[in-house]
Amino acid sequence: MASRFRSFVRRLALLVCVTLLALPAHAATVRLLSVEGVIGPASADYLMRGLARAIEDKVQLVVIEMDTPGGLDTSMRDIIKAILASPVPVATYVSPKGARAASAGTYILYASHIAAMAPATNLGAATPVELAPGGHADRPAKPDTDTPAPSPPADAKARKAVHDAAAYIRGLAELRGRNAEWAERAVRESVSLQASEAVALKVIDLVATDLDDLLRQIDGRVIHLDGATVSLDTRNAAVERVAPDWRSRLLAVIGDPNIAYILMLLGIYGLIYEFANPGMLFPGVVGGICLLLGLFALQVMPISYAGLALMILGIVLMISEAFIPSFGALGVGGIIAFVIGSVMLIDTDIPGYGIPWMLIVPVAVASALFSFFVAGMAIKARLRPIVTGAEQMIGAAGEILGDLEHEGWARVHGEQWRVRSRVPLKRGSLVRVRARHDLVLEVEPDKEHTHV
Repeated sequence: MASRFRSFVRRLALLVCVTLLALPAHAATVRLLSVEGVIGPASADYLMRGLARAIEDKVQLVVIEMDTPGGLDTSMRDIIKAILASPVPVATYVSPKGARAASAGTYILYASHIAAMAPATNLGAATPVELAPGGHADRPAKPDTDTPAPSPPADAKARKAVHDAAAYIRGLAELRGRNAEWAERAVRESVSLQASEAVALKVIDLVATDLDDLLRQIDGRVIHLDGATVSLDTRNAAVERVAPDWRSRLLAVIGDPNIAYILMLLGIYGLIYEFANPGMLFPGVVGGICLLLGLFALQVMPISYAGLALMILGIVLMISEAFIPSFGALGVGGIIAFVIGSVMLIDTDIPGYGIPWMLIVPVAVASALFSFFVAGMAIKARLRPIVTGAEQMIGAAGEILGDLEHEGWARVHGEQWRVRSRVPLKRGSLVRVRARHDLVLEVEPDKEHTHV
């Protein structure tokens, strides 16, 4: 009996072991981040925080699905620093079909541990663009173009920017073992490549039709990290897509140049209204918040301080028109300065980072109307006679209620007041208030309505 029980136990244990071995191993996790549009502060914040969370969660691979025309230099470099310092492998995948990794996207692609593209995509055109004089020091990269530059930049500052960008991307290429010569041409000559040519020239590692194809192709690939190697197991990996959270969406909204432009103007006008009408509070609070948000957004953009100064000067001139009659000279000058400053405010060729005329013209017209009419009406309202409070008693008409020598009673505005007069007055005499001393009114005969 005991031997039969031991035999049953051995068979049961063998069955459990076989069952456990037949079960699939725990699938590795791949974290998917998506970037579409211009590389800016919002996309940089989203990618950097997404990569930091992936490191905390110890995922096997981070895939950045990208479609971008370029972006700001500082945002691009922040993303690249995060990729280079990451202990988790990063694969940048230019997708879907028809997407591109132009300008800043090319640098990010070169910095990634794995560079992949979908069919009918392209990369390149990584020449930095010099800003107008007085602009922000951060230089955005040029949008995609297949036309090589006819000659090197003549300006010393532009040459320094090109040399710096060429050395930067060459260093990334040598670090990842990719084509450094073509990378430098992409900076100096703005050349571009399609996906199939990029693989042939060893600019990227592979072409994948979709994300599943990408994970199949890189399965088993060995990635060399700082002091360690990682063998990818992605064939049955679980893909976790991380969408931008509220903070990233808020930064994306505020970071839009058009929104920043409107916020700044709302802030300026709100503060002007508060200063003109102290105690309103609401315009001042809303204006201060809008101004700070607008300035925060503009300080991470390639703005021209000359354009910003012209805008503020234009607003001041238009407001001054309501206070200082100049037969329209200040107002017209303010409109001209405001429009020129708005055009100059963000001077870059990056798509999505310019302020269109369709926004500038209506805002300029609205500002002019505000200055000429609204501010003018406020001044006229201030010049009207006071009809409430203690001051409105001066000049008010009244009737004496009894004969008086120097002091007595009178009815003013339907109320009885103690009055004082320099001349004797009879009952029923009409008087005018000339002064007020606490609760005593000083009156004089109303000559215009005195009965003959």
